[in-house]
Amino acid sequence: MSRPQRKSWVSLCLGVAVLASIGLGVTVATDPDAAAEALPGMGSAVAAAPPAPATVTISPASGTEMDPSDPITVTTVGGVARAVHVTNSGTGKAVAGTLSPDGHTWTSTGDLGYASTYAVSVDTTGDGGSPGHRDGTVDTVSPTQQAYPSLIPAPSSPSVGVGQPIVVRFDHPVTDRATTEKHLHVTSDKKQEGSWYWLSDDEVHYRPQVYWKAGSTLTVNTDLYGVDLGGGTYGATDRTETVKIHDAWVAKADGKSEQMQLFDNGRLVTTMKISLGSPGFPSHTGPHVISDKQPTITMDSCTYGVCAGQPGYYKEKVDLDERISNDGEFVHAAPWSVGQQGSSNVSHGCVNLAPADAQFFFDHFGVGDVVEITNSGGPPLPVYDTYGDWELPWSQWQQGSAL
Repeated sequence: MSRPQRKSWVSLCLGVAVLASIGLGVTVATDPDAAAEALPGMGSAVAAAPPAPATVTISPASGTEMDPSDPITVTTVGGVARAVHVTNSGTGKAVAGTLSPDGHTWTSTGDLGYASTYAVSVDTTGDGGSPGHRDGTVDTVSPTQQAYPSLIPAPSSPSVGVGQPIVVRFDHPVTDRATTEKHLHVTSDKKQEGSWYWLSDDEVHYRPQVYWKAGSTLTVNTDLYGVDLGGGTYGATDRTETVKIHDAWVAKADGKSEQMQLFDNGRLVTTMKISLGSPGFPSHTGPHVISDKQPTITMDSCTYGVCAGQPGYYKEKVDLDERISNDGEFVHAAPWSVGQQGSSNVSHGCVNLAPADAQFFFDHFGVGDVVEITNSGGPPLPVYDTYGDWELPWSQWQQGSAL
């Protein structure tokens, strides 16, 4: 009686196992190949994913207008750049650049153009060997206008005197003086503190606290390209200039004694008899800086408003002329006033010299050298009158800076 009962129990267990297998949808097999054939869905789940391409970032992003003095950069993650091509879409001109040794960063070199679109093409290889490609575009800002910075003294100038200010003149006004000034730099190999002074929105001057040190070499940098100078006016270009300062030639003209002393690096060289402006046309007082010299010019009082038929009118050829202001003041030869030189002031504001003295002055003084006038009875030379920069005390000069 016990055997049949045991068989029934075994049959029952086997039946349950078969039913469980059917219910789970599982086929039991000892052969791996057979198992794979029986589980096609599982076979695709465990297959290896294809290698991913490198991720590429182009900066700045499309739709952002960039400063053309900044570089375009291409960076990769999860792979390297094999080739990067950037071209100006308007001209087709290629943009040079360098790829980092690890192949992850490409950077353009050199300035880009204003109001331009650049096409960027990048070929990559992912870490798993998968090739990839990415295209993009970059746009640069479009200025309302561009301001070109002219420099005085000009790059072609020979050495200049210790009184020569550094002048930047713009062909369009700049309204953001502070930003503009941050991009103007003057350095000297003989260290001197200096500061900028804005005469107007299109002209700014730089000078040290006292005259430049003789023998100095100055470096002037206008780092303005790509800079918004205010109201959408951008700098047209960067410029660099080297300025040489020669010996310190300073003349001291005294209207009371009617004498002028000439100094070379602080050493008195000679003393000359002079005649300054008459009481009706007194010479300006203060330091004057020579801005030009000519062997002969025709002086015409009509250039400053005294024309033919008016009292004080003159028009005559004058020799050995060195301009010390734009108000008609020169140091020059005046053979007609030799009798008054050393005794009375009879000129129209100029420093009159005997021909031999004028020749000596002309031979030794030039652009940037200084003529200091005292006791003339005239007003101070205006700071804006080329070049009245040294009329202002240092503390007042510094207030003319935008920073």
